[in-house]
Amino acid sequence: MRSIDYAAFSHRPRRTAPATFTQTIITLLAFIGLSLGLSALRPAQANDSFADLADQLLPSVVNISTTQRVEQRLTPETLPQLPKGSPFEDFFKEFMDRRHEQLPSTPPSSLGSGFIIDAENGYIVTNNHVIADADEIKITLHDDTIIPAELVGRDEKMDLAVLKVNPKDGNLKPVKFGESDVMRVGDWVIAIGNPFGLGGTVTAGIISARQRDINSGPYDDYLQTDASINRGNSGGPMFNVKGEVIGINTAIYSPSGGSVGIGFAIPSTLAKPVIDQLIKYGKTRRGWLGIRIQNVTDDIGESLGLGKARGALVASTTKDGPAHKAGIKAGDIILSFDSKDIKDMRHLPRAVAETDIDRTVPVIVWRDGKEIALKATVGELEKAEEEGLLENDSVMTNEDDAGGYKLERLQMTGAILSESLRSQYGIEAGVVGVIITHVEDNSDAAVKGLRPGDVILEINQNAVSTPESLNTFVQNARRSGRSSVLLLVNRGGDIQFVAIRLAAK
Repeated sequence: MRSIDYAAFSHRPRRTAPATFTQTIITLLAFIGLSLGLSALRPAQANDSFADLADQLLPSVVNISTTQRVEQRLTPETLPQLPKGSPFEDFFKEFMDRRHEQLPSTPPSSLGSGFIIDAENGYIVTNNHVIADADEIKITLHDDTIIPAELVGRDEKMDLAVLKVNPKDGNLKPVKFGESDVMRVGDWVIAIGNPFGLGGTVTAGIISARQRDINSGPYDDYLQTDASINRGNSGGPMFNVKGEVIGINTAIYSPSGGSVGIGFAIPSTLAKPVIDQLIKYGKTRRGWLGIRIQNVTDDIGESLGLGKARGALVASTTKDGPAHKAGIKAGDIILSFDSKDIKDMRHLPRAVAETDIDRTVPVIVWRDGKEIALKATVGELEKAEEEGLLENDSVMTNEDDAGGYKLERLQMTGAILSESLRSQYGIEAGVVGVIITHVEDNSDAAVKGLRPGDVILEINQNAVSTPESLNTFVQNARRSGRSSVLLLVNRGGDIQFVAIRLAAK
């Protein structure tokens, strides 16, 4: 504080009023708050070292090497070219048949990372792609001890694998899983792995984003980090600052092949149930509903009176599957499954997969402008796969690309399905609807991917068989104030909902 000499203003000294106790306390608290605020702006660990944490965690991370023996046999192409009928021809043929001589095998090697989760039983977690097609798997511990490992189970859909080693073969130190769901963008993380086969390497960064979908599988929900991750880091752990595994490093985005600060890790809360199943059963046992779904766009939501786009739109159900038995129909929008809100299409497969098999759960769907409560008994995905029930089970997207009745509002031309049109476009006899014979350029229908040969089966969940009836439903939608309609379209047996905005005349 700056002092003031009051004598310069008056020959008579003046006394300043003493600061009250309350003012002093307020000033002190303000100073403390400012100090705390400034310190809060400094990132945690910014002035600290990760050395103690690295010393603690490094022994739990292992290097994984695999070999795959490729046998090269002698073939006629590898032998000298002999003239037809040469006396040596039979000799070499007999030699090949009798000996099947093999050239030295070439053992390709794959290097990756993993981490110990159970020292007592010797369980190690890694990525499936690290050990895929391996004939031999070897684990190198932090103290350079090399021990053999065997595969317990793998999951290609989530790219996870569990290995087992003899606990007596080395000094195993396990790590614990943490809760990835509580991680926030900006939180510090540590990645440990085996980049380029160099051995245990520690890098640090932050969570850059959550719930990333990189189109690697049906259950994409990655954590994104800027911690340096390279080839060989696959299968290695991502830790929080407590030393808990909150992710499994799996993929990177890199035009150059090296780290550019965009890495992806499977969240622990998503991986842990799968790992438990692999240990218990040697395979996964995921829930299955038996539906084909697509995303709910704003146009679809508006056409069905839903308002804000949310949920997963059911395009079709598997006959006698769990959804079919529960009364779920094509055109329903699943808003909630097992009391979990379905924000968009990709949340539903994960929610179903994590549900216990044979468990009956509540399902809320949007149908005919209102919510309907149903109950579904969840089936087993793997069993359905074995029985070939998943051929029509998939996640769909909404975008992709003559004479008749001109449908001005839809900006297309439709016709009755005659025998000649069925033959021309290869449409099966059992298909009933209105066939599209022309789509106007730059129309919403063209943008949404509709084209001649597509068959409109329903409009706003009403079956149609003639262009006139189709147009009637279009006019009804227009009079009710809707700006779009929902079409159910058949293209070569592939059935999909498409929302089309109605054009002004």
